[in-house]
Amino acid sequence: MSEKSATPAGTGTALERSLEKVLFASRWLLAPIYLGLGLAILAIAIKFFQEIFHLLPYVFGIKEADMVLTVLGLVDLALVASLLLMVMLSSYENFVSQIDIEQGKAGLDWLGKLDSGTLKIKVAASIVAISSIHLLRAFMNAPQVPNDKLMWYTIMHLAFVLSALLLGILDRIVFGKRPH
Repeated sequence: MSEKSATPAGTGTALERSLEKVLFASRWLLAPIYLGLGLAILAIAIKFFQEIFHLLPYVFGIKEADMVLTVLGLVDLALVASLLLMVMLSSYENFVSQIDIEQGKAGLDWLGKLDSGTLKIKVAASIVAISSIHLLRAFMNAPQVPNDKLMWYTIMHLAFVLSALLLGILDRIVFGKRPH
């Protein structure tokens, strides 16, 4: 039995309590990282609108396949930004501090429900979706992409899919069925 579990709560040494307070307060070191993710979302938003402004003058003259590739790029940017937002908000909520927003008011009812295990599954699913878009873009542009690259893109995508499936299975085994 460890020394910690053998003593009642709150009876640790002064050094132990001080160390635990410092360790607990160090969670705030994550806050600037999450702010950085917010800036990354801003950069993605700028790139998104830059792509739209580049597309608009050519919308009537562009080939359908090129239009689809451009739109898939926009969808890809939107998925990456959504992934960053989900990671930023739920990680902050899980590891730093609860976000005090009236439930339902901002449409973020999911915030308090994403624990780190659920977040891992959602991140894995998002990576598979992003990889799917990259793979679809590569296949739509197949004449310009070497066959060995297409093969490696497919293998990497399948690795992401397999990883997400295994993560989901492992989560189910460890934690059982979770309420929605």
